[in-house]
Amino acid sequence: MPGNPTFLNPFISRPHCLAAAAPAGKAKLTHPGKAILAGGIAGGIEICITFPTEYVKTQLQLDEKANPPRYRGISDCVTQTVRSHGFTGLYRGLSSLLYGSIPKSAVRFGMFEFLSNQMRDESGKLNSKQGLLCGLGAGVAEAVLVVCPMETVKVKFIHDRTLPNPKYRGFFHGVREIVREQGVRGTYQGLTATVLKQGSNQAIRFYVMTSLKNWYKGNDPNKEIHPLVTGTFGFIAGAASVLGNTPLDVIKTRMQGLEAHKYKNTLDCAVQIMRQEGTAAFYKGTIPRMGRVCLDVAIVFIIYEEVVKVLNKVWKTE
Repeated sequence: MPGNPTFLNPFISRPHCLAAAAPAGKAKLTHPGKAILAGGIAGGIEICITFPTEYVKTQLQLDEKANPPRYRGISDCVTQTVRSHGFTGLYRGLSSLLYGSIPKSAVRFGMFEFLSNQMRDESGKLNSKQGLLCGLGAGVAEAVLVVCPMETVKVKFIHDRTLPNPKYRGFFHGVREIVREQGVRGTYQGLTATVLKQGSNQAIRFYVMTSLKNWYKGNDPNKEIHPLVTGTFGFIAGAASVLGNTPLDVIKTRMQGLEAHKYKNTLDCAVQIMRQEGTAAFYKGTIPRMGRVCLDVAIVFIIYEEVVKVLNKVWKTE
């Protein structure tokens, strides 16, 4: 009937249907430029906090049984280092990692956001499998552009510290000497192992983070996540990546050390480790790496998310 408000507007009498059909909203996308800036800031802060655990992990992985082993464990490594070089000895090689950590995180998050923005559905949601693929792409990109040369220099610095007469006086002197003696190729030792390690690392981490964030947000893609929750998710993602690829990390470290010349390639390195030291050698440094990586990933994701929130307020990209 013309006088019936329902006839004039049939939706008035069906508010519940409307509520049920209303979209939850489209997730806000992060501009790759913001991701690069936020990632760089997060990476720089994180490495200054966690570097001593990276130092100990690398020393234990370089400590071959055939030598015989120099360290009896984590505490012994810390004790010997502090006794010989003071507390600052635990920060040997920090400069090389710091110079690399900023661009590494910048490339990682920038590439992840770029790829994920292409894969998200019409509501802006990224599923777990897509998160894994985007993480893999981000890991490969950071491995080739930043991580391999950075890690090679870092490992050589730390290994050089164990020699009676260290020859590297600092980051730039060390890089100059490495390039002079071995060419640019000398900073790309263990590239295959590094790509495998970083690719699997970020694939696992972003898969776990994407899964946990989707679970937490439910049907509201723009639901705020408290920094402590983000940190917890990051801690879990970091632990998963350590359990998943520590053998690749050990191989990469050996391929980048000062004794790398005795390995023909990545596969030969793995075979020699297995033959001479057994399966357990592939998990050397797991505990200190677990401590560093879990803290690393938690801190990076917290800082990254918080910096992005600030950038969204001062840098309008939509």
